[in-house]
Amino acid sequence: MQDPNALERLQARIVRCRRCPRLVAHREQAGAPPPPRYAAQRYWARPLPGFGDPRARVLLVGLAPAAHGGNRTGRMFTGDRSGDWLFEALHHAGFASQPTSTERDDGLVLRDAYITATIRCAPPLNKPLPDEIVACEPYLLEELRLLDRVRIVVGLGRIGWQAYLRTRRRLGLSRATRAPVFGHGAATEFEDGVTLLACYHPSQQNTFTGKLTRPMLRGVFLQAREILAS
Repeated sequence: MQDPNALERLQARIVRCRRCPRLVAHREQAGAPPPPRYAAQRYWARPLPGFGDPRARVLLVGLAPAAHGGNRTGRMFTGDRSGDWLFEALHHAGFASQPTSTERDDGLVLRDAYITATIRCAPPLNKPLPDEIVACEPYLLEELRLLDRVRIVVGLGRIGWQAYLRTRRRLGLSRATRAPVFGHGAATEFEDGVTLLACYHPSQQNTFTGKLTRPMLRGVFLQAREILAS
């Protein structure tokens, strides 16, 4: 990264964003007032910037913050069930300093990994509208430009996976060596040496039903570790 402060400036712009009125209203209403279990907490209720190692070789692209997870704590996947699964898997593979994350200042450090999302605000029913995805896309485009050491991208869920493919096309990056197909653990290689790994999203819908198990999730990040080692 040529300018070490460029990523921080981008993160500050993201936090100030109010481009999508529907998302602004939803993120602010989620904690006003908060549900009883979070009654003592003040919600972040703003867009969430990406976070992690600015020299990361592994980039995770998710869907959006959870209304009572990241939207509450101010950090992606922090303070919700999806994060419980994700950070345990990252820690197991050596990409996170601890297996849990409950709040923004809990000491979690990502090593060689950076987490971002397709949408930076919590959408109603976890379903962003197409125009909201388009409005948020420039932030992901700029992150990809700045995180210039990335060699592996993990698409958390089909939307995150598709978002990365779309931004590659926008940036005019090299094509895949074969047609990308989404399926848990599926790898897509690109002519520039980047590998895209597909991963089922660690949402409760997937984890409660057994569609995604802890060994399956750990396996994706162990696969990333093996690719980096090779």
